[in-house]
Amino acid sequence: MLVFFAGPIIWTVWVSFTNAALTGVNAAQPEFVGLANFTELFADPKFREATLLTVVFLLGSGVVGQTVLGLGLALLLQNRHPAARMVVSTVVVGAWVVPEVVAGLLWVVFLEREGGLNGVFEFLGAAPVNWLYTAPLFAVILANVWKGTAFSMMTYSAGLSEIPSYLKEAARVDGASTLQVVWHIVLPLLRRTIATTLMLVTLQTVQVFTLIYVMTAGGPGERSTTLPLLMYKEALQFGDLGYGTTVALALLIVAGLFSAAYVKMLRPEEVR
Repeated sequence: MLVFFAGPIIWTVWVSFTNAALTGVNAAQPEFVGLANFTELFADPKFREATLLTVVFLLGSGVVGQTVLGLGLALLLQNRHPAARMVVSTVVVGAWVVPEVVAGLLWVVFLEREGGLNGVFEFLGAAPVNWLYTAPLFAVILANVWKGTAFSMMTYSAGLSEIPSYLKEAARVDGASTLQVVWHIVLPLLRRTIATTLMLVTLQTVQVFTLIYVMTAGGPGERSTTLPLLMYKEALQFGDLGYGTTVALALLIVAGLFSAAYVKMLRPEEVR
């Protein structure tokens, strides 16, 4: 843990207070610059935009997209024929195990102007849309939901299997509808599973880099540049390690804030 976890974090914190670079004089002898990188960070409009895009991407593809779709699929697959469960699970898990580079290329082919989605639109009489240019953030959100929903579906399926069936049957006998059973019985008993899944999905989603880079490279312009891509550009493309690691710390703080909320959900409820 010290070597592979704490070590890189300590190094990142230290470098963020220096003017370290990949090339030039500062590459060999970086100097301590105090809070200069942080001052530049908070004054940088690209950082503010990247933070907003990261939060939107996280909420759209992780917190809402994967959670709602994963839980919905888990509920729909309950008590279904084994063959139906096997087919759906194979399709969904198949998307999850596809490497991010391959998934990104698949979605580029599907969403580009001559791609499959526009082929459907043209068949229906609608005009084609260049999704990767007109709605790049929506495109990468959609791709990440497709890629990561399997994980949520499997964790929620495991959680649903632990809920005693007699509780749901008793609620139905009392006249509860399916929606009421889900809202008043299933979701409260899944609270800890939902919190744990949200935490893991958040940590996975907030650091997504390859999928976005393959699909849009953060463009057009900066319209899909999330914090991981901004960190990559500043540290590795422009060679400014000091500023790039400062962006990395900001990314760590964003993930930490969401994780703290989920940890609070995991606390046992007080008995009154």
